[in-house]
Amino acid sequence: MPTMSGAEQLFCRSAPWGAWTRKVVLPWALQGVNLNGDVLEVGAGSGAMAFGTLHAHPQARLTLTDIDPAMVTAISKRLDARTDITVTEADATRLPFDDASFDFVVSYLMLHHVVNWKTALTEIHRVLRPGGQLVGYDLTNTRLARLIHVVDRSPHRLISPRGFEQAITAERFTDVRVRGGFAGHVMRFTATAA
Repeated sequence: MPTMSGAEQLFCRSAPWGAWTRKVVLPWALQGVNLNGDVLEVGAGSGAMAFGTLHAHPQARLTLTDIDPAMVTAISKRLDARTDITVTEADATRLPFDDASFDFVVSYLMLHHVVNWKTALTEIHRVLRPGGQLVGYDLTNTRLARLIHVVDRSPHRLISPRGFEQAITAERFTDVRVRGGFAGHVMRFTATAA
């Protein structure tokens, strides 16, 4: 799985993005799901969504992962005083956790950066406890998304909502809901591990 481009890192670390994610994006992405118990965020980037989660869901025990060592270092520095959060460098296609370790796995705008995102779905299902939920959002395969990724030259594999729904159902998830938003440029999803 590739690291983020310099432009993406800068954007994800910006104060405006952090404020926007906490106040608008996180509640929209979670769709009313109350995070509690053991929560894994795959591809946590700068930690903007994690900070929002800490404030909105203080009962959640967070484990944050990212494949990009620079992002892991940045998150670790920002969370240095927190002992209740684990930050780990990890590839979403080879998660270093035991089977059935988490009550929730959240993924925010990162699966399209996993060229083999279907393998990431397999891993997410593996680490979820039976009845655990996958919740999040991602870009969809639109002309605008393709243009953005050509310009920033980051490796990616954009996802269609229908293709995502088929792949996640094939992974034995149940109660699968995939909904488009923002004129079809993004999709939100929830699914329950069987």
